[in-house]
Amino acid sequence: QVQLVESGGGLVQPGGSLRLSCAASGNIFSLNTMAWYRQAPGKERELVATISRGGIVNYADSVKGRFAISRDNAKNTVWLQMNSLKPDDTAVYYCNCNLRRSSTSMVIENYWGQGTQVTVSS
Repeated sequence: QVQLVESGGGLVQPGGSLRLSCAASGNIFSLNTMAWYRQAPGKERELVATISRGGIVNYADSVKGRFAISRDNAKNTVWLQMNSLKPDDTAVYYCNCNLRRSSTSMVIENYWGQGTQVTVSS
């Protein structure tokens, strides 16, 4: 079994910062691409940022220059540093990862965290 546990959400004023964390645990051989998604009320879930195992990053245009994704492979953890937050960033943020559970299997499995609420409001 694999679990992704997110933390760090909360209420912040416009222009403020938050740092989200996501720790993966369980039967994991190798974590591949890790990502953050978000879903605002009444909207579809959207990709925010991705990071490969080697550290290659990609961002949605809406967060470029404000958000930074990073990871620690030894700790199976990914972070999302969010700066200059705007009300439009209000959403539930979800951690997502692709992983292999065994050295003898090439099957890539995909997992989601439970989500953490980020609210940007004055």
